[in-house]
Amino acid sequence: MNNMKYVIGIDLGTSATKTVLFDVEGSIVASASYEYPMQQPHNGWAEQNPSDWYVAAITTLKKVVSESGVDSADILSLGISGQMHGLVMLDEDCKVLRPSILWCDQRTGKECDELTEKLGRDTLIKITANPALTGFTASKILWVKNNEPEIFEKCRHILLPKDYLRFRLTGEFATEVSDASGMQLLDVPNRKWSSVMIDAVGIKEEYLAKVYESPEITGYINEETASLTGLSTTTSVVGGAGDNAAAAVGMGVVEEGKAFTTIGTSGVVFAHTDNPVIDPEGRVHTFCCAVPDAWHVMGVTQGAGLSMQWFKNNFCDTEVSLANKSGKDVYMITDSMASDISVGCDKLIYLPYLMGERTPHLDPDCRGVFFGISAIHTKSHFIRAVLEGVTYSLYDCLLVLKEMNISPETMLLCGGGAKSKLWKNMICNTFGLPVATSRSSEAPALGVAILATVGAGVYNSVPEACRVMTSINSDSLQPEADITAEYRKYHSVYSSLYKSLKADYKTLALL
Repeated sequence: MNNMKYVIGIDLGTSATKTVLFDVEGSIVASASYEYPMQQPHNGWAEQNPSDWYVAAITTLKKVVSESGVDSADILSLGISGQMHGLVMLDEDCKVLRPSILWCDQRTGKECDELTEKLGRDTLIKITANPALTGFTASKILWVKNNEPEIFEKCRHILLPKDYLRFRLTGEFATEVSDASGMQLLDVPNRKWSSVMIDAVGIKEEYLAKVYESPEITGYINEETASLTGLSTTTSVVGGAGDNAAAAVGMGVVEEGKAFTTIGTSGVVFAHTDNPVIDPEGRVHTFCCAVPDAWHVMGVTQGAGLSMQWFKNNFCDTEVSLANKSGKDVYMITDSMASDISVGCDKLIYLPYLMGERTPHLDPDCRGVFFGISAIHTKSHFIRAVLEGVTYSLYDCLLVLKEMNISPETMLLCGGGAKSKLWKNMICNTFGLPVATSRSSEAPALGVAILATVGAGVYNSVPEACRVMTSINSDSLQPEADITAEYRKYHSVYSSLYKSLKADYKTLALL
């Protein structure tokens, strides 16, 4: 009989919850996912019903336990990763008071101004490592206070999405440092709740969950969960992590010098650091990471994969129908068109500010631009310019990290854009860093499963567990100095364009 032990990673996303059972060497044994809707009662609002997450977790847990045929006594521990920043409010009977206000909800502009006026931008950045942002939880609490006072009065517990799920699975009110960092209520350098921030939103500290480090045990599966899923009450539940922090662990980005870039709808450049470094201008997020006593810094570009998707949807009907006929991915076709064009696209430059920009400009009014269009430019030039422009925008994020003395030695790539060989090559040469891709397609679930192995005592530390449980593909690229020099010339024009257009963006926004 094999003596293998197992762990579970639950990834509570915005569109679905995915539950994956791993062995303690990092191999997937069984997985299941369950989708749920998002409600948008008004323009810019985004809400979900917390009971949907619970149903999704119970359904998928039951499925992986029964389908794997694993003895539940051999499932040592479970970790939860989740969409960050969402507000869940419970009353004194632990009943949900209103739908959860999600990370992408934009209703709290006034509340962010209120926090900034009350405390000052510098204080906010010093304590929470970030300026007041509409995505974060603190401004959402203030919004409920200002707009739904009767609900605010009844509130006795405030939880993040994954921590509400933990409460239902274990009966414990607990959170951990990485997800709590995105609430704007945590003193990020000192890894504990900030009384200044708690007073500013008008709640009591006892409404907030106890803060743990991510691999620490926060509780055990309760009787009800065990009877519904087939899990054992001996299975522990560790702190877990917010989605980006969990993905970092799942890719092995857990030590100084390591970093990753995600090209999804938006783009992220994420680096591990052993010190709580904060950008005084608030251009990047600094959060506690899932490794005890370490942090991560993260730059965000809003229109990464979104730029390519926008261009394809509006200008690539021919390529889309060719893809449908040939059964190829349309992006493989656009990539091969862009590959025929040389670096710099014959002096065509794209600024990817379709949705405004976060890093490094913090400017909601800036917009997309094609600069340098001439009669020689073809559709292939425009496609390549979009890929290069997004790459320059991600390089801007890396430059802010370098200003903060965070200099990664290698870069891992993930997200849909990482499938493009051309894009991968651009990033490698523009960044001037070796680039590789992670072998795991389930990075957040694997990340919290790794934290669960540490909580269960299988490994002594997160880096030790990562050395066994994560790996990278063999297709890594090395930068070529002459090509790097070429990209850098175009990047310098790219970065001066924003400065030239900044005032015009404001004028345009006011028209």
